[in-house]
Amino acid sequence: MAMGQVAGHALSLTNVSKSYGRVRALQNLSFSVAEGRFFVLFGPSSVGKTTTLRSIAGLVTPDRGRVEIFGRDWTHEPIAGRGVSMVFQSFALYPHLTVYENFAYPLVEARLGREEIGRRVKETAAMLRLDSKLDRKPATLSGGEQQRVALGRSLIRRPRILLLDEPLTNLDAKLRHDMRAELKRLHRQFGLTIVYATPDELEALSMGEEIAVLRDGAVVQSGTPDELYEAPRDLYVAGKIGSPHMNMIKGTLARDGSFFESAFGPLHFARKLNAAEAGEAAVIGIRPSDIRFARSGEQGLDASIAMLEPLGDVTVVSVETGGETLRMVLPESAASGLRAGQQAAVILDPSKFHIFRASSGQVIA
Repeated sequence: MAMGQVAGHALSLTNVSKSYGRVRALQNLSFSVAEGRFFVLFGPSSVGKTTTLRSIAGLVTPDRGRVEIFGRDWTHEPIAGRGVSMVFQSFALYPHLTVYENFAYPLVEARLGREEIGRRVKETAAMLRLDSKLDRKPATLSGGEQQRVALGRSLIRRPRILLLDEPLTNLDAKLRHDMRAELKRLHRQFGLTIVYATPDELEALSMGEEIAVLRDGAVVQSGTPDELYEAPRDLYVAGKIGSPHMNMIKGTLARDGSFFESAFGPLHFARKLNAAEAGEAAVIGIRPSDIRFARSGEQGLDASIAMLEPLGDVTVVSVETGGETLRMVLPESAASGLRAGQQAAVILDPSKFHIFRASSGQVIA
């Protein structure tokens, strides 16, 4: 795409619903993906990620709503011609065929010439570092190699949109890390539009240029990783994005909207809330990185250190105050002298409070 050219939408789903008997897999699901984006569908199992991908691929026909691919309505159209390719969690390789034959299969089906097939297979194998494995059967390959073969078989068709359904779930941690880097490299190299489904927060945040957080078959919030982290719209998103997870403190709002009454006393806001009602039950969220120990002469909340979790360059410190446990994240050097049972005073940064209604879970602006 030329510099300065505005990307169009590769994909738009509008109010897509799908039920299987009494089970609602998708419920008025809507989102758009700009051409060339790495877009992540994020959420635990059974939120509708796979059904969404299958609806885009044409393997599932929605009960209601609209699926548009590059501006054309494909909702009730056949699979062929969409320019979409899908990689499944299970790899789905042909065990009796060599790597070369697995790669070539879609091109043979498409009736390409032998020379063109050979050229594309070699190109794809080189790109995925599988040149030396072309004569091997899938069963003799490692999990990571099998996954790369599954990817290659999709990429060789030169799709305009690549759909990936939890493709790294069956790999060990080291391979997952390597494959994340590999997928990002391929995305940059080809400018592909990728829609990637995962229940793994690290995968979502490290790979997604844009993330749609799903719950009960619908998008709760979508945005860049930074937008979801800095401004979650509800408790569900706040609890899903960020590791360690956000601290949640229950309490009630004061009459004038200037503070919050909690188990460990009043927590004053950086500025008054206008949209809240006096005595309304609420939840304050605060990131572990926005809590610190009080400096000399500062008045903080009295706390005791309950647990230390060293994670290399940082340490997660759990402190107990007013019957609540709060988690903090400190540089490893700052946590080196701490021990469980030690008394301390902690400061919560009021400018970093996220305030949610207890009734609906929605953020109070």
